[in-house]
Amino acid sequence: MKVSYNWLKQYTSINATPEELDKILTDTGLEVEGVEKVEAIKGGLAGVVVGEVMECEKHPDADKLKVTKVDVGTGELLQIVCGAPNVAKGQKVVVATVGTTLYPTPEESFKIKVSKIRGVESFGMLCAEDELGLGKGHDGILVLDSSLKIGTPAATVFELEDDYTIEIGLTPNRADAMGHIGVVRDYIAYQNVHNDEKLALQLPALSDLTPKNQKETVAISIENADLCPKYCGITISGISVKPSPAWLQKRLRAVGLSPINNVVDVTNFVMRELGTPLHAFDCAKLNGKIVVKTAKKGEKFTTLDGVERTLSENNLMITNESENLCIAGVYGGLDSGVKDTTTSVFIESAYFNPVSVRKTAKEHGLNTDASFRFERGVDPSLTEYALRRCVSLILEVAGGEVAMNETVVGSMETTREVNFNYAHCNRLIGTEIPREKVNQILENLEITIQSVSGDDAVLVIPAYRVDVVREADVIEEVLRVYGFNNIPLPEKMNMSIGVFPKPDIEKVQTTISEFLVGKGFNEMLNNSLTKSAYVNNFGGNELKSENDVPILNPLSTDLDVMRQSLLFNALEVVEHNQNRQNPDLRLFEFGKVYHKYATYTENKRLLIAVSGKKLAENWNDSSDAHSFYSLKGIVVAVLKRMGLDSFLKEKAIEKDGMLDGIQLYLLKSKIGNIGRVSNQLKKQFNIKNDVFIADLDWDALLNSLKMNKIVYKELPKTFAVRRDFSLLLDKSVTYADIEAIARNTEKNLLKEVGLFDVYEGKNLPEGKKSYAVSFLFQDNEKTLQDAQLDTVMSKIRKNLEEQLGAELR
Repeated sequence: MKVSYNWLKQYTSINATPEELDKILTDTGLEVEGVEKVEAIKGGLAGVVVGEVMECEKHPDADKLKVTKVDVGTGELLQIVCGAPNVAKGQKVVVATVGTTLYPTPEESFKIKVSKIRGVESFGMLCAEDELGLGKGHDGILVLDSSLKIGTPAATVFELEDDYTIEIGLTPNRADAMGHIGVVRDYIAYQNVHNDEKLALQLPALSDLTPKNQKETVAISIENADLCPKYCGITISGISVKPSPAWLQKRLRAVGLSPINNVVDVTNFVMRELGTPLHAFDCAKLNGKIVVKTAKKGEKFTTLDGVERTLSENNLMITNESENLCIAGVYGGLDSGVKDTTTSVFIESAYFNPVSVRKTAKEHGLNTDASFRFERGVDPSLTEYALRRCVSLILEVAGGEVAMNETVVGSMETTREVNFNYAHCNRLIGTEIPREKVNQILENLEITIQSVSGDDAVLVIPAYRVDVVREADVIEEVLRVYGFNNIPLPEKMNMSIGVFPKPDIEKVQTTISEFLVGKGFNEMLNNSLTKSAYVNNFGGNELKSENDVPILNPLSTDLDVMRQSLLFNALEVVEHNQNRQNPDLRLFEFGKVYHKYATYTENKRLLIAVSGKKLAENWNDSSDAHSFYSLKGIVVAVLKRMGLDSFLKEKAIEKDGMLDGIQLYLLKSKIGNIGRVSNQLKKQFNIKNDVFIADLDWDALLNSLKMNKIVYKELPKTFAVRRDFSLLLDKSVTYADIEAIARNTEKNLLKEVGLFDVYEGKNLPEGKKSYAVSFLFQDNEKTLQDAQLDTVMSKIRKNLEEQLGAELR
């Protein structure tokens, strides 16, 4: 949120510089993210001064030019050639000296240099209004008051006021600081407490709003008081809609708003001043009525941006009973707003239910200044004052007269009581703050001490502090004004020895993270919120929309559910990097996924993704692209690092969105999948390269780790012996099938099974492939004999022939 330094100074005496104000606001919890200087005129008219024309003669070679001698207070007259028809001796004029840069518009500039004009040297320029950026007039040079002192900077003469825009990172709980008044309150509290100043908030005076007659009366009614507890309104007739005066436009531009017209600008000004949104309706569209009610399902309504929106029965609308005029607290209608031809307006100031406004805004994908404030909770006690302030300013800048009595429908509790304990306050803060100081802070925060009994007190919280509802909130208020930096560090630090379960799951995760980083991987950290459209469109048989965990008040349709899979987030990261010329990726993420079955469940997973080339380009290495096997090697290495690789089993994949992969099991427990992302998903994310994903159940891996006991064995005394088979197989047969049969055949002597060659092509029957498989045997106690190995190999060959139809080549 942006506030203006000069604007803040309207409500109290601020002696702090913008930099000092930055520190004060940040210390009180309004974190300043940036301070930017805003010049009234670009360049600030630096180098432009008041001068007096001492001589003025006709140019010798040009009828329309004059040669002047101008005194600018340097002790030396400047010769300046001027073409303005109104220049004359004795005038006080605006002089741009040599080296000055002028900005007729913020985008256009030119620098004053020594020049020759028709053979006569000129050492500066006498300026017109448009050349200085002060206006559009170019009939002649500006002639100033004769009493002005020579050499006075032009910025002083024209009272140019540079400003500073202060960007505040407003947290959702600080609804009280959504206007300049709220920011000033924090400044006053800080200065009064820390510097013993006696500052007070100075609210602007209001005009007398008693109508001379009831020209434009509007009847107000509320059909849903839960969604709109309070609604205020008044009409003004005889207004003239036109551009706003310069001071109003300057204030709005300082906080990033573009002026529209004087009436709309006033509503925006008051909203940024008080934090209370207002709306102006053209009285001609009201038919003498304002009815606040919910819309009918399926109704169409065109908003100010020209978009036709379909309403739901939960949308609160401002109507004239028969027609919708405005989405309450969110966005105005295209036809009911103030236009150049408008002569009478109805001004609305209301309190709308924050949850209702938030849901409606998100439903229609809108995020307006009004909804930003209403959904956080505006000050209900300010609605009448905001209305009167708005009307007073409209009368000032647009003329007209009040045409009906101020009408207020509904009411709200404006204060609340909180029980407070001084001893508990000190204990929670961690230091002893004198009671007098605590009372001073509460008083400056406008929190009233209603009664005190010993250490207990009853406090009355002002309405604008919608977030202060319990004792802990009050203690936080005391602490932020007292100052976090003023809390001393304790002289003694108390520490306890932590007892961690075995295995230490955090240590295991750190070990695997460091292992993957050592392999060249980068860790991803994605939001647990994602869009429901992913599961709806690509969930297939495994991920179903009925298992989504929806967000009650989603920030947007892109963040409306908890994620059911880490896959879609990972593909977003791949797309993001690919679009920034970084297609060669090794990524991993530890994260939870969420499902709603009979109960809500959470499951922690490890996702590993590779795409592009294995290694960076190099002159002596033509790096291959990542493949299924390179990713499988990483997964096996992870399991080996955890001591689980010996239990690994594989099956063909059945996971939607992934192709050419396998399911992984530890004994009978499924731990995940490895596969290639389908072309449909790649197309959805505009990914060009193949992406290989390993989606592992981290919770299942940790459970397996708990059951896995490390057993130490003596080193074998004998050598291992290797035997090989060259097998002709059906293409449907997998290496995992061969390994499983071999290990079931010989469980004691067989130590390793390996695949060292694969061939498919000519000289083989159709539908066949050739595998070259190695078998490593070892007896830890005695040397194996050939006859013994021949018997084992014969059994393996027989089982392969019977179960897989294998043939020896």
